[in-house]
Amino acid sequence: MKYLGQFDRRTFLKLATQSILWVSGVLGMGGILRFLSYEPDPPPPVEYDIGLVENYPLNSKTVLPNIPAVLVRTPEGFHALSLVCTHLSCTVESSLGTYSCPCHGSRYDAQGNVTRGPAGTPLRTLKVELKPDGTLVVYKS
Repeated sequence: MKYLGQFDRRTFLKLATQSILWVSGVLGMGGILRFLSYEPDPPPPVEYDIGLVENYPLNSKTVLPNIPAVLVRTPEGFHALSLVCTHLSCTVESSLGTYSCPCHGSRYDAQGNVTRGPAGTPLRTLKVELKPDGTLVVYKS
């Protein structure tokens, strides 16, 4: 004898299967909508305003950690050297006029040339521009 609200086994399994499929579909659609609405981070800047010329004394080397680079001022002008290792893009550390990579041990001289591998290419030089208003801009591209 069946009571109102009771299911036989077949009806229960059918209802349970349909419910699981419906919930899975809703969760799957939510994941797809989340994937399609993803907004990646903006690309890093290629132009860095690093301030006035007066902030960098003659014959100085200034590490610019936000780029990462080192700005060198000589009597001939300014030049910048990237502090990104050419082996696996780790940030190299500056010490006593040389640069060393803490990740895999590459070493570079004061001009950025490789003195010990595994890096095979020198550190990149970056363009430095003096603006008419007396500020310096470093270009990373």
